[in-house]
Amino acid sequence: MAEEIRVFLADDHAVLRAGLRMLLNAEPDMVVAGEAGDVSQAGELLEELQPDVVLLDVSMPGVNGLEGLADLKRRSPSSRFLILTMHNDEQYLRRALSQGAAGYVLKHAANEDLLSAIRVVYQGGTYLHPTHRAILFEDAHHELEKGGAKEKNGQADEDPVSKLSAREYEILQLLAMGYTNRQAAEKLYLSDKTIETYKSRLMSKLGLHSRVELVRFALKRGIINS
Repeated sequence: MAEEIRVFLADDHAVLRAGLRMLLNAEPDMVVAGEAGDVSQAGELLEELQPDVVLLDVSMPGVNGLEGLADLKRRSPSSRFLILTMHNDEQYLRRALSQGAAGYVLKHAANEDLLSAIRVVYQGGTYLHPTHRAILFEDAHHELEKGGAKEKNGQADEDPVSKLSAREYEILQLLAMGYTNRQAAEKLYLSDKTIETYKSRLMSKLGLHSRVELVRFALKRGIINS
C-alpha cells in the first residue's frame, strides 16, 4: 500500500474545505488529517496532529495565514506549508516564500496542479507555478543588476560558486530545478543521505538557508532558466 500523505486544511470557507476533503481523500496516497477555520484553531490542532502538509489560506478572520505562518511552523516543525489562496499578488508570493512556505497555489488552479503541489512539497521540493518562477527570476535579475553596479564602485567579492565541487554544482542544479532528494539520488545513483549531505554542504558554502533561497540563487546566477 502506498504511503499516505497526511494533509491539514486551514481555510475559513467550510464549503471549500468540504470540496478539498473529497478531492484529497479520493487520492490513494492522500488523507485529510484535520481542518480548521482560523489560524488560532489551526495552531492548536497542528501541535497535536503534526501533519505532513498544511494547505494554508491567506485571508482568514483574525490573524491571516501569512501573519500566522511563523507560529504555525513552530507548532508543527515537521509539516510543509503550502499557501492556497485567491490572491495572485507578487507581494503575497514574496512574503510567503520569505517566511518559509514550500509553495504557492491559486485556488482557481486546476485540481491536478494542487495535487501535484502537495506531492512535490511532501517530497521536500518547492512548488511554484511558471508565472511565479518568472517573478522570482525578475527579482533575481534586478538583484544581479544592483550587484553589478556595486562591483563597478568597489572590489567584487569572490564568486561563491567557485567554492563548489563539480558534484555539489550538479546537485545544486537538480535541486533548483525541483528535484527532490530522492529523485536527485536516483538520477545520480547516490543515496538519499548522500544527497542531503551534499545539499547541506553546498548551502553552507553559498550562505543559503532554504530551498526557495537556493532556487533564487540558481536563477540569479543563470544556473537554471526561468
